[in-house]
Amino acid sequence: MKEIEITTSFTIFDTLNELPTEIQDLMHQAIEVRKKAYAPYSKFKVGAALLLDNGKVILGSNQENAAYPSGLCAERTAIFYAGSTYPEAKILKMAITAASDINQTTAPIPPCGSCRQSIAEYEIKQDTPIEIYFMGEIGEIYKSSSLKNLLPLMFDKKFL
Repeated sequence: MKEIEITTSFTIFDTLNELPTEIQDLMHQAIEVRKKAYAPYSKFKVGAALLLDNGKVILGSNQENAAYPSGLCAERTAIFYAGSTYPEAKILKMAITAASDINQTTAPIPPCGSCRQSIAEYEIKQDTPIEIYFMGEIGEIYKSSSLKNLLPLMFDKKFL
């Protein structure tokens, strides 16, 4: 028997103003699109903004459906749109923000497991890390330099 140790590392920003200007802009776009989320059931709204290597910014918000789980998270809405519209573009950075209509979210909200797997697919496909910034409605912002930080034992095509 042997044991492995896996560590992850995040950069933590106390406020939006501490972020680099380019990321502040991206996060503000995520905040605006979050307000357009269709979340009548969970009351939990998420916005995502992706910066592509062609300079385009792709936005997504979560879209719920009464027939759970047929809705789609903000991150996957944006990443799938980017992949279908700009299939050759690389995703460089992703900003995610989440807010509840019930309670104020003050802790950073990371992508769910399904979104992590989808982000992993694109990070592996493009062979370039995707920087991921995530926050709640207010408070600290976490930066991960790669999806591998959030999902260190990724399932990918090499297992198929």
